[in-house]
Amino acid sequence: MDVVNQLVAQGQFRVLKVPLGFIKILQWFFSILAFSTCGSYSGMLRMSVECKNRTDSDLSIEVEFEYPFRLHHVYFDAPTCKGGNTERLFLVGDYSSSAEFFVTIGVFAFLYATAALSVYVFFFEKYKENNKGPLVDLGVSAVFAFMWLVSSAAWAKGLSDVKTATDPDQVITLITACDAEENRCREVHDPVMSGLNTSVETGIIAPFMRAPPAQEKPPTDAIAPGGYEQDPYASNQGGYQPDYNQQGYNQGAEQGAPTSFSNQM
Repeated sequence: MDVVNQLVAQGQFRVLKVPLGFIKILQWFFSILAFSTCGSYSGMLRMSVECKNRTDSDLSIEVEFEYPFRLHHVYFDAPTCKGGNTERLFLVGDYSSSAEFFVTIGVFAFLYATAALSVYVFFFEKYKENNKGPLVDLGVSAVFAFMWLVSSAAWAKGLSDVKTATDPDQVITLITACDAEENRCREVHDPVMSGLNTSVETGIIAPFMRAPPAQEKPPTDAIAPGGYEQDPYASNQGGYQPDYNQQGYNQGAEQGAPTSFSNQM
């Protein structure tokens, strides 16, 4: 206990205010946010199947799934609308590899950030003795930056596939009774994905990455406001167009000049 008190008393906590320590605090915080939101997730969707014979209907079919998203192991029982029988169906897809990879990188990043902050605070003088400590710190940070990029991209794709596979409209297509027109199938509750969206940046920047909608071009045979058809060659004439008012004035002036001269004579 005395050793801990001495370390706390001798700790150089001001290093946390400079970029070296502040960046590690951000890494420590966001790594916790990343692996906790993904690793502790559990969701549920609900559907209803209303058969022609109401006694065979099931208006509350719940399907629960969770991390690591091995959806092909998740099953539910749906009515067949034939004499009260049910069928067992499984979701489609296994997205555990990308999810576990993302969580693993987050856990190791958290552990490394914790160790680095401990060195900065309690052993900063030894950290500055030579270039070996900063170089190792820089190399490990670069490796984690690259691994964060790779794991985030993989999990972003996996998250998109999880959303598709757990969409009630998609799951309804697995139920055989929903193929009959006399039966009515509909979704009751969508899974809440807000917790998973915070684990990656895809849900934030995706709306800004969409291309703007294409503008429709006006038809070539458009009608002018006065009711006359526009001249299709008018827009293509880039040369000189004579001003008839000005030309008429010039011609009148030229013709009027000799007349005035004859009158004066």
